[in-house]
Amino acid sequence: MTVTTRRSAMASLAALAASPLLLQSAWAQTALKLSHQFPGGTIDAGDFRDRLSRMFAAEVEKRSKGALKFSIYPGSSLMKTNAQFSAMRKGALDLSLVPLSYAGGEVPEVNIGLMPGLVTSYEQAYGWKNAEVGKELARILYDKGIVMVSWIWQGGGMASRTKPVVDPDDAKGMKIRGGSREMDLMLKAAGAAVVTLPSNEIYAAMQTGAMEAALTSSTSLISFRLEEVSKGLTTARAGSYWFMLEPLMMSRSVFDKLPKDQQQLILAVGAELEAFALKSSKEDDQQVAAVYQKVGAKVVDMTPASLKKWQTIARATAWKDYSDKSPSCANLLKLAEKTL
Repeated sequence: MTVTTRRSAMASLAALAASPLLLQSAWAQTALKLSHQFPGGTIDAGDFRDRLSRMFAAEVEKRSKGALKFSIYPGSSLMKTNAQFSAMRKGALDLSLVPLSYAGGEVPEVNIGLMPGLVTSYEQAYGWKNAEVGKELARILYDKGIVMVSWIWQGGGMASRTKPVVDPDDAKGMKIRGGSREMDLMLKAAGAAVVTLPSNEIYAAMQTGAMEAALTSSTSLISFRLEEVSKGLTTARAGSYWFMLEPLMMSRSVFDKLPKDQQQLILAVGAELEAFALKSSKEDDQQVAAVYQKVGAKVVDMTPASLKKWQTIARATAWKDYSDKSPSCANLLKLAEKTL
């Protein structure tokens, strides 16, 4: 090969190496799927949980220079809602933003993420992450194959086809969706008949009359358009016995295969987005009232006296039942009570 030919070949290789297409291919090392049950939108508009998922994906992809890429699957379009937690544990799904209590049948400890009356404010809720209870819960999840990426808490209220439900006496004889085994135990003790289904199925159940009322997050009360089938709403603006841990989680088997710097990046971005989640949750607690008032629904707030009544029932039913399940559950509850 002549010097001229060699130089020409080297120049061609250099040009090829600098090609954007080749660089893109080299950087796109890992494609990750993120699934959730909530309505899809854009990074700038829509259900904040979908927005957070898209913000997370965009920021991680940007900081990793394309080494990590994401596909977002809203509305349970990739798999059914209740299958997502188990799929992450098996490594069949990479990430999901899902109510933690949905996995209570598989990992009983996680039902503490929707324990009636145990968390009554955002300040208390977001203190869990760095408290003993949060560290122990994260450890249990990690042992079960799940990595906590973003701690997301949401306050919630109750939409009703008839009257607002404030006191326990208001729930007597009503068919109500609680959202977790523990919430259902409290509702049963108050005289309600419970209905079990994920939040994305509430609309149809209330529309047909199969269910009369539903507890869910303020964001879901808006995103699933439940005002169209409701005449009453109890909000979380003044506090609530319904606070749900709804984190962004990742499969440990997938996470562990990533280089250390990419693992740290995922956790860093996840932690940064918790401030957005808190702000959005509080905004939705306010917005939900306006949405329901606009269509003529009667909107009320939870009172401190009513909250105490629900807490009293919860302690004797849900808390006791959870604590009796195992030493692990009893320990988690004890640690959580320290945050009250």
